[in-house]
Amino acid sequence: MQIDRLLQIVFLLLSHEYITARQLAEELNVSTRTIYRDINILSLAGIPITSQKGYNGGLSLLQGFSLDKSYFTQAEQNNIIHALQILKSSNYPDADKALNKVAGLFSHNMQSEWLEIDFSYWGSPEKERLNITALERAIINKYVITFTYFNSELMVTSQAVEPLKMVFKSHAWYLVAYLRNKNAIRTYKMSRIRELQITNQLFERELPQDFTITPAYKEDYNIPMFKLHFSEKIAYKVYDEFQEKYIKKLEDGTLEVSFRYQLSDWTFLYLLSFGEYVEVIEPVEARDILKEKAKKILAMYG
Repeated sequence: MQIDRLLQIVFLLLSHEYITARQLAEELNVSTRTIYRDINILSLAGIPITSQKGYNGGLSLLQGFSLDKSYFTQAEQNNIIHALQILKSSNYPDADKALNKVAGLFSHNMQSEWLEIDFSYWGSPEKERLNITALERAIINKYVITFTYFNSELMVTSQAVEPLKMVFKSHAWYLVAYLRNKNAIRTYKMSRIRELQITNQLFERELPQDFTITPAYKEDYNIPMFKLHFSEKIAYKVYDEFQEKYIKKLEDGTLEVSFRYQLSDWTFLYLLSFGEYVEVIEPVEARDILKEKAKKILAMYG
């Protein structure tokens, strides 16, 4: 759409001291002839665009020109910029384009930005970004979706759900959805979703206003209490993983953690991730299970 492209050109000019017609054409996926025609339209509309030939030249806006931004205070402008930076760092699709547009609108110099936020992990997949784009469409238009899911209990299941919301929490994207065959709201980690498909089936359900992805912690005395001893060599990881109120430092420097865990595959895979730096003191049943898993690992390398 030409109007949208004209606005994008203005925002790009606002965010660059100079930018060439070829760069604009590549950014907007049009020909340079189209860009020159759009520049002419903008000039006739009163936008003061200048052209400078030679090295480091290109198109630019007359110095001092900016769109009206007086509605926002400087602090509010900075908060908006930082919020978009966080969204960009979470791998949200096209957030970088929105950031450039708003930075241009506010005459914000991104080159001197003091804040850089990066939530992505090494090797963060492009597939997750594509799934986010697809889920955004499904949530807005209320389409039922299907996908294959790998849960924390090492099970692979096929899901048909009503997608209600996406949440970014603790370095990862999650999908909140209504699981039809269980008549319940469930939360799915995006990185475990495969074979995502949007169906033509519509739904009307809304997410309850009081829903939260973080349930209130309740002491469940049917779940075993683990007592774990961690080497002080990985104290940094212990404090990353556990709240300080659950950690007790012993006289020899060992960090003792008491917490309730299910006796599940997920729990033992998690504990094995600490390698030789953790010992399960209690419960005895958990020690025995972990001992058997360690024997199997030893046998693999025997």
